[in-house]
Amino acid sequence: MTGGEAPVTPTPVAAAADPAASPVPPRQTARGGGRMDLTQGPITKTLILFALPTLASNILQTLSGSVNAIWVGQFLGNSALAATANANIIMFLMFGAFFGFGMAATVLIGQSMGRGDIDAARRATGGVIGLALIFSVVIAIVGWFASDRILGWLETPPEAFALAHDYLRVTFLAVPASMLSVTLMMASRGAGDAVTPLRFMILAVVLDIIFNPVLILGLGPFPRLGIAGSALATAAAGTISLAGMIGWFYAKNHVLRLRGHELAYLYPKWSELRFIIGRGLPMGAQMLVISGAGLVMVGLVNREGLVTAAAYGATLQLWNYIQMPALAVGAAVSSMAAQNIGANRWDRVASVTNSGIAINLAMTGVLIVLLLIFDRAALALFLGSESPAIDVARNIQLIATWTFLPFGTTIVLISTLRANGSVVPPLVILFLSMFPIRLGIYYFGYPTVGSDILWWSFPLSSLASLAMAWAIYRRGGWRRTLPQPAT
Repeated sequence: MTGGEAPVTPTPVAAAADPAASPVPPRQTARGGGRMDLTQGPITKTLILFALPTLASNILQTLSGSVNAIWVGQFLGNSALAATANANIIMFLMFGAFFGFGMAATVLIGQSMGRGDIDAARRATGGVIGLALIFSVVIAIVGWFASDRILGWLETPPEAFALAHDYLRVTFLAVPASMLSVTLMMASRGAGDAVTPLRFMILAVVLDIIFNPVLILGLGPFPRLGIAGSALATAAAGTISLAGMIGWFYAKNHVLRLRGHELAYLYPKWSELRFIIGRGLPMGAQMLVISGAGLVMVGLVNREGLVTAAAYGATLQLWNYIQMPALAVGAAVSSMAAQNIGANRWDRVASVTNSGIAINLAMTGVLIVLLLIFDRAALALFLGSESPAIDVARNIQLIATWTFLPFGTTIVLISTLRANGSVVPPLVILFLSMFPIRLGIYYFGYPTVGSDILWWSFPLSSLASLAMAWAIYRRGGWRRTLPQPAT
């Protein structure tokens, strides 16, 4: 295997969780509503088939946000659009804080499935659902009463404050259903089922797009709710989707469904919480590092004036789509590697990583080439065909868009590390590359290069993060067997 490390012998705890103490016997490749056994079969084909539903889910979610922004902007104006933007920043931070716990549970579920220990996978699922429920209810209550103060901290423009208040309060009420839905989707992918999350993401997106104009404008028998209607539409769509997904789990006897005494798993043991929280906090911190770096970059770009800020904003809209293959492939690599580690199939883990890198380079490379060929037309969708910001945005694209090639490779490497619970090194890598390295490039290069150093800081810092991730991946220390929570 890559890195010259021998396969790691399971610890007594891990071996005790595997009654056969031997490789998992062959199983059906797919069952239970699209569940795949990620420890068997051709690696590249399996990885592509598993990543595609996640990629489709990400695209749908982004498109849904764009369509909802269009509804709000067209029907309620710029102040309402600014209000939703302020509220969405808060929601991103809330979900980012919990994201790490969900990922830690996904690793635990994946390794349990790889060992063939279904009960351990259900315990992990119940534990993270219970944690999500507690966390989200607390957030909803605090957020409802603290909405004004939160918006004040964000320095929300006065003309958007009242609208943001109405939107944010309804959004906070929807947090429990939204967080439970995201948690179930992550758990399902950890078990090898990426199709079920896609089904109910489609349902949520379609309902959200339909409900938005109905509740904003008060069409038919519904009252006119304005911006609160937009938030309520998203909340209703998410709640219906969650109810449908839970019903599907039981109707199809999904591998992670809980029955009878298993419902007690919703009250997690401290051993499981310690595992999930201990590994989840660094992964959640990664999201906060990314958010913080994004805010710093926006501040630096704003110094260059309105035209540059508009150009950068339009570029970010396009980059949202360019980065999707890396995120989808990374999630697939993490789940697939976790299952193979749980099955003690270390011979496949390096191949999973290599295939993930190759798939990502191919998919992202095609998107980059297409974007650079049609960049003017794509940017005009956001800026207007006569905007002076188009030429600035094209310059940004030319310098920095290829960043997503090393970025995607880094994501795959980090996803492999994360699959065995190695969560601190990726946090350190992200922090170093996005703050001292990227900001150092900016401050030392600005006197010579000028504003273009902003865009050069993206690929240069991305190459630095790739070098660090590759060094840690090759070193092999992360390959130790991950201790499992005591049962």
